[in-house]
Amino acid sequence: MQTVRVELWWPTVTGPTDARPLKVRISDDIRAQIETGALRAGQQLPTLDELCRQYLCSLAAVREALDLLRQQGLVVTRQGVGSFVRERPSARRHGIERYSRSRWTAGRAVLIAEAEAQGHTASQILRELAEVPAPADVAHRLGVPDRTPVWVRRRTTMINDRPNQLADSYYPLDLIREVPILREENTGPGGGFARIEDSGHRLTQISEELRARMPNGPEIVSLRLPDGTPVVELLRTTYSGEHPVEVMRAILAGDMAEFAYTFPIPD
Repeated sequence: MQTVRVELWWPTVTGPTDARPLKVRISDDIRAQIETGALRAGQQLPTLDELCRQYLCSLAAVREALDLLRQQGLVVTRQGVGSFVRERPSARRHGIERYSRSRWTAGRAVLIAEAEAQGHTASQILRELAEVPAPADVAHRLGVPDRTPVWVRRRTTMINDRPNQLADSYYPLDLIREVPILREENTGPGGGFARIEDSGHRLTQISEELRARMPNGPEIVSLRLPDGTPVVELLRTTYSGEHPVEVMRAILAGDMAEFAYTFPIPD
């Protein structure tokens, strides 16, 4: 009896191939093509039937592989059209220099100045101005009891016409009485920081806390997040002397934010 040897050809993959399920082998190979540029951003993937023939596998295995790629944020599927390599939006870099006093004292809000310095266009949509009970984490950072009334300014910021951040700034009511323009939609040139300093409260220190997580439903909708996209939650506390004057909670689209900090090494 003659023995016929059949060899299956698989394109180069990243990482070990031993004992991986078929769906992982397929997704790893497509991921490698995306990472090396063989599949470009915005390019349509082969159809399901074409992928089945290419990998000599079932339709179920191909669908599971594409599900993995969507979860990894590498592929998007348009109903009735097909699957495409996800296009990466321009990212905005966050760093210490974004808070340079020279920027906002020159009449430019922090967001606008930072984005323009990186070649982006930026804008913001005001979602709410209201007196609300302070959430526990905000109250702690403001040094007041939980649910103490505070003033909130809620905004959605846009980079190159895509939502990139949900930003809610909380202020003590005694500061609002001193700086009533913070209640208004338009706080004037330089934004809230400039108005706080105009009132005699020189800003001296900013503390930022960051954590990455997966988004909830409203965040996915508000930020138009593709599948598999995490968010970065940023809590910023701004001080005048030893007194906190603002706490901002920002939820940033993880694929649109980079963080780069340069600072002296503490003793």
